[in-house]
Amino acid sequence: MTSSSSRHGTPCQLAVLLVVTLGSAVQLHATEIVLTKKLHHLRQQGSREWSSFPVEAEATSLEIGFSLPIKPVPSTLRLRQQDVKQPWQVLINGKMVGKLQQDENDMVRYLDVPANVLQQGDNQLTLKSDSERGPDDIRVGEIVLFDQARDQVLGQGEVTVRVVDAQAQPLPCRLTILDAKGALSAVGAQSTNTLAVRPGIVYTANGQARFSLPAGRYQVIAGRGFEWSVDSTMITINKGATHDVNLSIKREVPTQGLVSCDTHVHTFTYSRHGDATVEERMITTAGEGIELPIATDHNLHIDYRPVLKRMKLDKFFTPVIGNEVTTSVGHFNIFPVKAKAPLPDHRLTNWPDIITSIRQATGATAIILNHGRDLHSNVRPLGPANHITVTGQNLHGWGFGPNAMELINSGATQTDIMQLVHDWFGLLNRGYQVTPVGCSDSHDVGRHFIGQGRTYIRCPDHDPGNIPVAEAVGNFVAGRVIVSYGLLTTIQVNDRYSMGDLVPAGKPLEVKVSVLGPGWSQASVVELYANGKLLRSARIAEGKRAGTKWQGTWKLPPLNHDVHLVAVARGPGITSLHWPTAKAYQPTSPEWTASVFSCTGATWIDADGDGKPTSAHVYAESLVKQAAGDIPALLKLLASYDEAVAAQVASLLQTKTPGILLQPAFQKALAQAAATVQQGMQAYLLQWRASEQARSQR
Repeated sequence: MTSSSSRHGTPCQLAVLLVVTLGSAVQLHATEIVLTKKLHHLRQQGSREWSSFPVEAEATSLEIGFSLPIKPVPSTLRLRQQDVKQPWQVLINGKMVGKLQQDENDMVRYLDVPANVLQQGDNQLTLKSDSERGPDDIRVGEIVLFDQARDQVLGQGEVTVRVVDAQAQPLPCRLTILDAKGALSAVGAQSTNTLAVRPGIVYTANGQARFSLPAGRYQVIAGRGFEWSVDSTMITINKGATHDVNLSIKREVPTQGLVSCDTHVHTFTYSRHGDATVEERMITTAGEGIELPIATDHNLHIDYRPVLKRMKLDKFFTPVIGNEVTTSVGHFNIFPVKAKAPLPDHRLTNWPDIITSIRQATGATAIILNHGRDLHSNVRPLGPANHITVTGQNLHGWGFGPNAMELINSGATQTDIMQLVHDWFGLLNRGYQVTPVGCSDSHDVGRHFIGQGRTYIRCPDHDPGNIPVAEAVGNFVAGRVIVSYGLLTTIQVNDRYSMGDLVPAGKPLEVKVSVLGPGWSQASVVELYANGKLLRSARIAEGKRAGTKWQGTWKLPPLNHDVHLVAVARGPGITSLHWPTAKAYQPTSPEWTASVFSCTGATWIDADGDGKPTSAHVYAESLVKQAAGDIPALLKLLASYDEAVAAQVASLLQTKTPGILLQPAFQKALAQAAATVQQGMQAYLLQWRASEQARSQR
């Protein structure tokens, strides 16, 4: 082995090759040659992707020489892979036999090797990546070559699985199959009209599945998404044996009156990336317990209903036609859309025109800003070059046209799980009515699966095949929602008011918060925010129990002005491969902590008694007008308001008179102001400077 890789990804590193030469000792018997027993750490390019990997990789690619003592026959290559994000090719004697699965999860793959790829005598396995999409630290190894076809290797023992609910009724679900080392294990089965199959994952539309496995020890896990328990068993596969596995799962999270919705769903059939066909999407949707999926293939209006009815799965969910309007300045999910509605113009380059085109072409009620912190087409919509978070200010003067935004996209998570939450708080403080959204952005069967991120909408859900779509959409736009990513947080104010409601003025506030989840998801902290400021928090001692993990009431005195209340819960991420938490999609740091998360929609407190929610920005405008240019008087007026109002005042002053906040006279007056005023204005100044720097570097 040679290595000259460096921490900073020098050109020298990109040429590093890990060469392993094998002698006859690795030939176990006529049907099996072990090419390498260990997992090798490779890095495609650049510096370290994750701190969980060593600073130095073994190499950028892998070559293994091996000898084949017999005439080649159709064979199978077994390998184990971990943390694969970019495309990696697997070649034998220069001919590609497959690719690593672009999936960060730990899995075992079996690749067909045609006889004409091999040669008697010396052979060479090469594993490499030519991707230029950024660094990719991977582990790959435990590679074995079998002189049998793939179906034979995978077909050594047969398993029949049946999954029922508490009433002994079969139901759609997900099966996860792990080998003795805990990796997802490929199975001998293909997707059908009742199965969606990937390495270690089998979704079943009817609670039944039959597949084969190589001889060995396995764990079979059954689950049905966030609301359900899991059941599992260990089995030992012997050659020629058959096994019957019976598992039972039950509902652990009560969600009556809440519809589970995934607003961001794709298929390979129409979006042409990812791997889920439209038929597989029907099975996976039912298998994860999503009741209201929104079809959002790129710049298309797709109706799932004909396929759903043909597959006889229409009792499990109600599909809605939508569209991911994919532009050069942002992606926008829209719904509901009529099947034959004209397409919006995705070539437009500013938000006001895009929103106008969406509404005129489709009449869609809901318009969501997708993954606002992700970089697409060299644009990060809510990045500092375009947006100031603390005040919800668009720096192009576009305002904020969408009426919803993704806080959790489980297919494109953030390094800081609270970043988009703070972006949302800023928009609410600016005066925009914006619904928070959880979704999956799923293009896949197994990698980023449907329904991990989801939005619960207040709406009747007793008949999943006939959800009242108009009512659901209306409540979605009104903010009567809960964002869920492994937890479910509820809020009730004064025993009556909840997400999307306006609480009348004049009384002290009793805020009851509950945190729910299945037994396999853990909650550790719950928090209450007012206008984005943390007011209360509590540690959760019994966060591992199923159902209600925490419930408590916080009492608040009457408030000086209107605010929005939001409850947030978090906990450690899920490591179990039956529902694993994905790593950050476009990480801002090699350090990453997995989390589960939930937050409520906003509940507004009408402290001023005018019968409507008044934003921090509206208060700021009134105070600036009242002070009529007298800065000391303005700062004194601000003393009875919170940091959010102070930040909005700072934004108004800076917009009207650029540089005023940095003037010595202003800074001297600010130093004498109330602590909340200083904190709010300094928060704005800090982000304003970051935006100025970002814009100067474009």
